[in-house]
Amino acid sequence: MDEATASGTAPVPTPASLPTPGSLPTPGSLPTPGSLPHRTAVAVPSQSSVPNPGAMRPPAVKQGSDPSKFGRVTDDGTVYLTAPEGELVVGQWAAGHPAEGLAFFGRKYDDLVVEIELVSRRLVDGRASGEQAHLVLAKVRDGLTARSFVGDIVALESKCEALESSIATAKAAAQAQKAEQRARAAVAREALTVEAESLADSTSWKSTSERFAGMIEEWKSLPHADRSGEQAMWKRISAARAQFDKARRAHFAELDSDRKVAVARKRELIAQAEALTTSTDWAGTGRKLRDLMTAWKDAPRSSKQDEDKLWKRFKAAQDVFYAAKTASDSAEEEALKENIPAKESLVAEAEALLPVTDTSVAKRALRTISERWEKVGDLPRADRDRLERRLKVVEDAVRGSEAETWKRTNPETRARAESTANAFTDGIAKLEVKRAKALVKGDLAEVERLDASIAGTRALLGAAQAAAAEFKG
Repeated sequence: MDEATASGTAPVPTPASLPTPGSLPTPGSLPTPGSLPHRTAVAVPSQSSVPNPGAMRPPAVKQGSDPSKFGRVTDDGTVYLTAPEGELVVGQWAAGHPAEGLAFFGRKYDDLVVEIELVSRRLVDGRASGEQAHLVLAKVRDGLTARSFVGDIVALESKCEALESSIATAKAAAQAQKAEQRARAAVAREALTVEAESLADSTSWKSTSERFAGMIEEWKSLPHADRSGEQAMWKRISAARAQFDKARRAHFAELDSDRKVAVARKRELIAQAEALTTSTDWAGTGRKLRDLMTAWKDAPRSSKQDEDKLWKRFKAAQDVFYAAKTASDSAEEEALKENIPAKESLVAEAEALLPVTDTSVAKRALRTISERWEKVGDLPRADRDRLERRLKVVEDAVRGSEAETWKRTNPETRARAESTANAFTDGIAKLEVKRAKALVKGDLAEVERLDASIAGTRALLGAAQAAAAEFKG
């Protein structure tokens, strides 16, 4: 359904006077915006959307507010607003049932409410600025002034006043936040200035240079406030940085003369490394090359270009030696593979001793296996670890069995177990004597108590006797 707003003085047709679909006027015969009354909304139906007037029914209107509380509509479609200053005509509805016209102007009110409530929430959440909220407030107040809706004017004005107060609070908070940021920035700039002055005499050339560069970036990122004060602090930073740079340049100028010595020293180290490339004393030569590496690190540095070239020669000499060593190790590893079947057989023989049933027999057998293991020779690294782990499992089992056997046959432990069993036996005898006396006296309660004690002691005696029997076994 099309909706339009127009102003003028010409009368507007009511729904009751609309023609049937077959006799609708052409678009050229409809009222023009200039001929309609002031502050009047007209909805002009298209030919395909106009129902038969006799079949029209009041629609079920869904909206946020009830416009009937704040206005009315007459049968000819004139919509009125009940405003504080009196009843006003806000529009004319000519596109359907009059109730639809009242609902239409109620929705226009709801739209204003939604806009102001939404921006109020966004202002509180910090997702809208005071300026953005002010634009919405101006738009809603223009709508209030135009009176082109039906709704609670007092409530909407109250929302506008609340939003205006919130905007003022938000603007004040923003200003306070900016002032706080400027204050923090001033403190941060002063801290950077003090730090810069403390680094003016630093001899940590690389880290201090990096820190000065970082301080400049931090300075640029801070908000500006007091220009004159900032310029004074910047001059102090610049002076400190200039003092450091002057000392750094003097230091590296002094190093230039040392770099020639460094090149000569490193060429000497290269010559020594190249003389070792054909050595087959793998362990001894490896130690010598490590010593040369330490000397290389301790030697003074030359220019980066010279350092790169010298290092490539020094490393190439090491690579030749270590490549030959790797080839030799690979050949040895290949030769040691011949020992794998013999040692796998010995491991299988050892694993056959599990589980250990006779510690002495297993111990003797494992000793002969270990002797033959040593005679076979070494293994490749990967197979050595694998087979030695399997053999160690058997060795641990034999040692564990030996320890368990000693625990069972330990004379001191067995004596303690037997002593404990004897103590419980004596205790039971004494309790039985007391029980007999109580029975003679007819003290049945005492008899019952002594029976419980005798039963508990017999249980302890059984456990002690089982432990003693285990040691005897």
